[in-house]
Amino acid sequence: MGGIDPPAVAAAIVVNNMLFSHYILITLGATVISMIIYRIAIHSVQDIRTLTCLNNDSQRYFKMPNPKFGWIKQHLLYAPLFRRRHQQQMRIGPVETGILPTRFQSMLLAGIIAMNVILSAYGIEWNGPIITKLEHLRNRSGTLALVNMIPLVIMAGRNNPLIGWLKISYCTFNLIHRWFGRIVASLAVAHGAVEIMALVIRGRKTSTPGWESFSGTLKEVRFITFGFVALVAMCTIVLTSWTAFRHAFYETFLHVHIALVSLIMAALWIHLDGLPQMAYLKAVISIWVVERLIRLSSLMYRNVGRSGTNADIEVLPGDAMRITLRLARPWAFKPGQHVFLTIPSVGLWTSHPFSIAWSDAPPQQLCPRDLEKGVRTSQTSAQTIDTLALPQTSVSLIIRRRAGFTNHLHRKALATLNHHLSLPALVEGPYGGTQLLQSYGTVMLFAAGVGITHQVPFVRDLLAGYAAGTVAARRVLLVWIIRAPEHLEWIRPWMTTMLSMPGRRDVLRILLFVTRPRSSKEIHSPSSTVQMFPGKPNVDALVEMESREQVGAMGVGVCGPGGLGDDVRAAVRRRQGARNVDFFENGFGW
Repeated sequence: MGGIDPPAVAAAIVVNNMLFSHYILITLGATVISMIIYRIAIHSVQDIRTLTCLNNDSQRYFKMPNPKFGWIKQHLLYAPLFRRRHQQQMRIGPVETGILPTRFQSMLLAGIIAMNVILSAYGIEWNGPIITKLEHLRNRSGTLALVNMIPLVIMAGRNNPLIGWLKISYCTFNLIHRWFGRIVASLAVAHGAVEIMALVIRGRKTSTPGWESFSGTLKEVRFITFGFVALVAMCTIVLTSWTAFRHAFYETFLHVHIALVSLIMAALWIHLDGLPQMAYLKAVISIWVVERLIRLSSLMYRNVGRSGTNADIEVLPGDAMRITLRLARPWAFKPGQHVFLTIPSVGLWTSHPFSIAWSDAPPQQLCPRDLEKGVRTSQTSAQTIDTLALPQTSVSLIIRRRAGFTNHLHRKALATLNHHLSLPALVEGPYGGTQLLQSYGTVMLFAAGVGITHQVPFVRDLLAGYAAGTVAARRVLLVWIIRAPEHLEWIRPWMTTMLSMPGRRDVLRILLFVTRPRSSKEIHSPSSTVQMFPGKPNVDALVEMESREQVGAMGVGVCGPGGLGDDVRAAVRRRQGARNVDFFENGFGW
């Protein structure tokens, strides 16, 4: 990019660089296609299992694992990189430094990094003149940095189509997005460092002090100036994306991140003017702009109409709030979904993700395909089918007070006479809802604190499906870990509704663990199916107990702090050889 290459050599360099960048796109595309095929196969097996188990209470065939696939899950898909730590944050003293990827994620990322390293060095004329080597390496690293920005931007989007196609959570894609960002930044630093070295060497050959040559070129050559601006902005993004900064100053991080991305794209537009690599930058900008336009369109569609979207905020015990969103337009709710909430009077235009804990729409017990095939039981009445078409008008969230937005909102609600207020809001979504639990005869759901918001919709959906005869579930166990009994108020109205649903006593058991009870009198079990215990649960013992009575295939899900997720993951891995057990995790990381 800077400097002058002989025309024939320059043309050959461009061809090779573009060819190698195509290799990256082809390899990444082939990886995505392979994973889509895998997901189609898994989904087909789950569909067949659901249909087979609808009128089969024993489900013995599906209890036993496939030994080869069980080994893959135990040692690759579910395995942490080292011993057992994955979601639990690594720390240096009190400072959080991030999480470790799983073994499969590590292999995938290592392959991507190795591919970029090899393609950066392969074909460079290492035996040629120093300037020629620097020019080749400079052009190669710059081109590869640009082409890696395409998956970088795709994986950053909330409307990333790969989330639905691959059934992979936004949190996982966010992890991969951060690693692609590090790859792009490393290539950009190499690109800039090599260019600076080339300018210094040329300056010395013309009797001009090397660094004076670089500083003069930086001031006078627009091409170099804006390339340097993009490089500095990219390094700043890496520094401000550090886990400790991101968690401590989330809103600041978000605004700085968007501003720096915009600056990088604008600077690269000038830097690449007239070069063939501009095609990659146009693709990056197009993807980024289209995703932003989709979000803006969704925001307007979801919130414009009737009286708009309003948020009813109610203060709950334990520094929590229940927020009921009165929606301007209805949508079809599915368990496991989340929304991005904006309350302009509290957080201006900032949006924050929260799991949907409840909706006033009936559970989606039957899908149109089931109705067409006639998959019904005598328990499914015409009234049940009719209620499925009712529009949804509100959804509810449980939010724990933290720093920033949630702290300001909690203080605002606490300042009212009845600790209740209503504010105009904007809601973006819903996103997620890719987990499917209908094919599991046994479902075990762990939650800690506000992690219960992710699990409650699944319990409700499975209970409704059990009564309607549309799911395989015959045993559902909900394990909720809370600090104090007063936290039960967070979901009390919804729990009352679920406990009164038809067939609940036949299928659902609830275990409540109170880690900090004030006295033993607070610990009491309402019934044999709803039990309360002091202290923390023995996760491994609970999974072992449930696996002994397992009906059919078993799905184990967890939503809570990283330590709980790692404990549940370890317990599931230990039982891969003996039982057919799948693991689902929904982390808190964003």
